[in-house]
Amino acid sequence: MPRMRTFITLVPMFIGVASAAAQTPATAPQIPAEYAAVLQTVGRQGDFKDNVLKVNIPRNDLKVVVDGVSTPTPFGFGGWFALTKGDHAMDVMMGDLVLTETEVNPVMSAVLGNGLEVTALHNHFFFDTPRIFYMHVHGHGTTADLANKIKPALDLIGKSPSAAGAAAGRAIDGKLDTESLSKTIGSPGEQNGAVYKITVGRSDVTLKESGATINSRMGLNTWAAFYGSDADAVVAGDVAMLDAEVTPVLKALRANGIDVVAIHHHMIGTQPNITFLHYWGKGSAQKLAIGVRAAVDQLGKGRRR
Repeated sequence: MPRMRTFITLVPMFIGVASAAAQTPATAPQIPAEYAAVLQTVGRQGDFKDNVLKVNIPRNDLKVVVDGVSTPTPFGFGGWFALTKGDHAMDVMMGDLVLTETEVNPVMSAVLGNGLEVTALHNHFFFDTPRIFYMHVHGHGTTADLANKIKPALDLIGKSPSAAGAAAGRAIDGKLDTESLSKTIGSPGEQNGAVYKITVGRSDVTLKESGATINSRMGLNTWAAFYGSDADAVVAGDVAMLDAEVTPVLKALRANGIDVVAIHHHMIGTQPNITFLHYWGKGSAQKLAIGVRAAVDQLGKGRRR
């Protein structure tokens, strides 16, 4: 398969009220028949929005403890892959698979052996039990072909013995003032069980690959997942950065007491380069939100009008 070639154009970025309005959830359109067939082929659930089919691969089979905290699946253990239309009615596929140590290489072999690409492999956390890794995958072709190519890899997930339940962690009781978190970060979020997740798309970056728009639902985004109570919370997330933004974002997170746990790419062949970092923090929910906002405020500087 040819190496992915992605092109990026910068347009103005606005975070806050305008961003919140743009990201307010709307009624999801009906899933096109060919994408409904993908869900049937892989035996998974998904939805269709913004011209993207996003297929969910949650690791509900795992009980992950991070730094002594027993964390729910939506906190950062929901894998996915997504499809969107590119040139000549072909689809572009991108995805992020959540894997245990013993699953990494069997799944990688299944991805590569079926003509897809592995574009990244990394951690999202420190001090996690069992250890969890994230594998980014990429491909392009017909809708049905991509579904059949990714299925053997998906069929291996959750089949290997894991250390699930081997470590005891504390659960955090209480509620979060989600309205306050949204106001602080400047974007709305979504509640998924005990986790409140805020996703901020890179509205200043237009990214194309084989004619397909690589938007927030295809993985070009920054997000923050909160779990716990107002006084006792944890946050984990991901920041999508242009090269010049990496150091300012790092400084903003560290100045606010949030730990950086990984810096890496998710995609290959992008021009300019997109770098992602993952972070983790513990403390009061509002203090954590202020730290996340400080990082978000470093994005798009110099390109706003």
